[in-house]
Amino acid sequence: MSSAAHDNHGAGHGSLGSYAIGFVLSVILTAIPFYMVMDGGFSRHATILTMVVLGLVQVVVHLICFLHMNMSSEGRWNVMAFIFTVIVILLVVGLSLWIIFSADMLMMPMP
Repeated sequence: MSSAAHDNHGAGHGSLGSYAIGFVLSVILTAIPFYMVMDGGFSRHATILTMVVLGLVQVVVHLICFLHMNMSSEGRWNVMAFIFTVIVILLVVGLSLWIIFSADMLMMPMP
């Protein structure tokens, strides 16, 4: 097999620098809520809010640094597939919860 067949193989992969940045950001975004929980000096509301916000930021970091979700010509299809997947998951979960709660409201109370 010639080396020309493998020339384009690494085009979609990230560099060592992007992986290192993603790793460092992930560790920082994990350490902050961990410290808040272990310290116990923060209010419950602030701790939960910080955990949720930093968790969402960490999801974005993972999508960009490790899954290479960007708006380049190759990455657009990945982004579109990801958006479609998120929509389908939200529909399935949301409609399932709607059905469950509707069925619960229509059931007779137990004696």
